Amino acid sequence: MADHTSEKSAKAAAKRVVATKPRKATPKPQSGKEAKPTLLAGGNPQIAKAEGDAPVQAYIAAMPGWKSDIGRRLDAIIVRTVPSVHKVVKWNSPFYGIEGQGWFLSFHVFTRYVKVTFFRGTSLRPVPPGESKHKEVRYLDVYEDQLDEAQFAAWVKQASQLPGERM
Repeated sequence: MADHTSEKSAKAAAKRVVATKPRKATPKPQSGKEAKPTLLAGGNPQIAKAEGDAPVQAYIAAMPGWKSDIGRRLDAIIVRTVPSVHKVVKWNSPFYGIEGQGWFLSFHVFTRYVKVTFFRGTSLRPVPPGESKHKEVRYLDVYEDQLDEAQFAAWVKQASQLPGERM
């Protein structure tokens, strides 16, 4: 019995040593060079949570391939349609809203498309095509060269006039 107990103690001690092993330091960017953001699953850029245009532009710049162009176009349409739009990056996605009223849309990179989320999408006319498990949310999946800018601008205008989502 004593051998069995000491064996358990040794295993537990070994687990504690492994659990307290120091983490590797994140490599620092070389002087004069900015580190490129990590791309998460599906190519979604990992951008630190922050408010304002700069983190949103960093997210868009880090979007891979043709998706970066889509991100620039989405952002330009949103800003043109809602000049006073408030921007933030949360959960590795840009969010757009009206200061003090909440968020009306966000977008996120996936492997084959960019998914735009309208938080009050069921109130938009026509209703965006992508269904959600959330009652009011609707999605628009934007594939390469398939953005209907006029329809998107109409949805942005409508969405910005609805009560925003608070997160």
